[in-house]
Amino acid sequence: MSEDTITPRLLTWYERSARDLPWRSGDVTPWGVLVSEVMLQQTPVARVLPVYGQWLQRWPDPASLAGDSPGEAVRLWGRLGYPRRALRLHAAAGACVDRHDGVVPDDIRALRALPGVGEYTAAAVASFAFGQRHAVLDTNVRRVQARLFDGREFEPTGAVTVPERARALEARPDDGRAATVSIAFMELGALVCTARSPRCDSCPLGESCTWVLTGRPAWSGAPRRGQSYTGTDRQCRGRLLAVLREAHGAVPRAALDAAWPDAAQRDRALDGLVADGLAEPLPHGRFRLPKGRARA
Repeated sequence: MSEDTITPRLLTWYERSARDLPWRSGDVTPWGVLVSEVMLQQTPVARVLPVYGQWLQRWPDPASLAGDSPGEAVRLWGRLGYPRRALRLHAAAGACVDRHDGVVPDDIRALRALPGVGEYTAAAVASFAFGQRHAVLDTNVRRVQARLFDGREFEPTGAVTVPERARALEARPDDGRAATVSIAFMELGALVCTARSPRCDSCPLGESCTWVLTGRPAWSGAPRRGQSYTGTDRQCRGRLLAVLREAHGAVPRAALDAAWPDAAQRDRALDGLVADGLAEPLPHGRFRLPKGRARA
């Protein structure tokens, strides 16, 4: 399927079916796009929406966040998960102030140099905030491409490959529509070409999809393992961090001890929070959210 065929079908579908999300509004700032992309990493849209609005209301630009403590960023992050992302956003805001006069840069190399901004996030911000043409390859897009071009059922794993990146660029027009096509590919993967229950009859590209044309062959690789959460160090870290978030000040070690029964696991999780800059130890066995400048 050529780009000339993909673009009109995909854009027609997107105009009719796209969700109304705040980071896609006409007045969203580059900072708003960066915040959304960091929050959406491994986190469903429904969980991001309320926190995203609160975040931008409190910190509408990089300077306002950089002027606040990293601990406040962690506090407002709440239960989005992977709270180190809050520290990275805080550090990225500081870098925008220090290096770019308080604005999010439009150069992809400068974006890539911001703390916590990887290849995908830099390409997404350059595309969605500044209308540039880049290969924006999240899990949804990689899955769509694997089915559309390669006839494989599940999304690829591991790092993005050179062929994936090349196919992504080939499937995007060399004009101002490229960024919208990238968003449309993401939306197609989120709403239609889903991992478990794809709705191929509703897909605007289904007539030319290699996976559909070959009979939707089942995945022949190793079975995918679900990720457990209950009882893990990650859950323990979340419980301890919740105590720190809700305290609005220093808490005694006893308050953290009461949050998780396994002492060895609790100690390991607390040590990890301190090492990651998410908790700050104080004299007399007290702990609090970080007050100093976050690490990159």
